[in-house]
Amino acid sequence: MALPKDYSGLGCSLSRSLEVLGERWTLLIIRDAFHGVRRFSDFAQHLSMSRAVLSDRLAGLVEHGVLVKKPAGGYAEYELTAKGKELWPVVLGLTHWGDKHYASGGAPEVFEHTEDDGRLDGVGVCESCGHQVDAEEVRATPRRIDFRSNSENAISKALTRRHRLLQPLKNG
Repeated sequence: MALPKDYSGLGCSLSRSLEVLGERWTLLIIRDAFHGVRRFSDFAQHLSMSRAVLSDRLAGLVEHGVLVKKPAGGYAEYELTAKGKELWPVVLGLTHWGDKHYASGGAPEVFEHTEDDGRLDGVGVCESCGHQVDAEEVRATPRRIDFRSNSENAISKALTRRHRLLQPLKNG
């Protein structure tokens, strides 16, 4: 028997948030969107996930206003909406928490404030200037190991380079 997709009867904000974000792969799709992944095929290639599951997750994120789907020269691109960008502290916090408790080797990913090159702490405060930094002002220096063991694809290789968040990923 399949598990239900909702937490009927709970009625709290966390349970409603989990109804949108709690399915497997969803937060990894959002993480990749922050890193500039835009195309369906690029998400599929980098995450090595089923195209049917990816299609379902992307449709759900679009339906809930976390992503927007835009035509782009014969294919579609997905971008975070303002609502989706509000998830930056969640993604950052979970990344730092995972680095602290479940690091899988190698150096952790470094997030820096583009204005002064200060590193961000686990809640997104710049250690140089003390400001809370939005994703638009963040540069990522990826960990020395790839997100996935499948590092031979173009997307994984592009994600190993230092880049500004929310900018379309250049995979060439």
